[in-house]
Amino acid sequence: MADNNTVARPYAEAVFDVARENGALDDLSGSLLAAKELLADGGLVEFLGSPRIEDDQRLTVLQDLFGKVVGADSAFAGGSKHGTNFLKLLLENKRVTVLPEISDHFEELKARAENKVDVTVTSATELKPAQVEEISTALAKRLGHAVSIDTQIDTGLIGGAVITAGDVVIDGSTRTRLEGLANALIK
Repeated sequence: MADNNTVARPYAEAVFDVARENGALDDLSGSLLAAKELLADGGLVEFLGSPRIEDDQRLTVLQDLFGKVVGADSAFAGGSKHGTNFLKLLLENKRVTVLPEISDHFEELKARAENKVDVTVTSATELKPAQVEEISTALAKRLGHAVSIDTQIDTGLIGGAVITAGDVVIDGSTRTRLEGLANALIK
């Protein structure tokens, strides 16, 4: 059986192309992020997988949910024929449960098209706004892209920070430095 990411990638690329052509990247992004949240509910996933329910019933339920969460005019709530056709395609191919992975791939494509990198900075304590700005400026210069920073706190780090930007990980945590020192001393 194929990995969900492998299955999701071509769907994400196709829906990204259609959204870009129609100037609907932000709308579709919101709908896909809502799909990711909705499908985190195991009950909904179980309902969608039930063999007793027809695809048109599944579509109606999904569109109603999207209408309540994102808005009645959103892509997946029936506000777009492309969005409706996309949901139908996923339902027909029994792929609606890969919407979270499609959302992740779509966001990567959107960020690349907007020349933006999403960065996560994990630190031992809360960062001051000036520190976040300094990190943002340095990363934008190093990566050559606009940077959007999300901060997280991990008290197990002791000190320092771990910066994750796509495939790039910069580990400046005190714990890692101490482990490196310990390994050097043991050799």
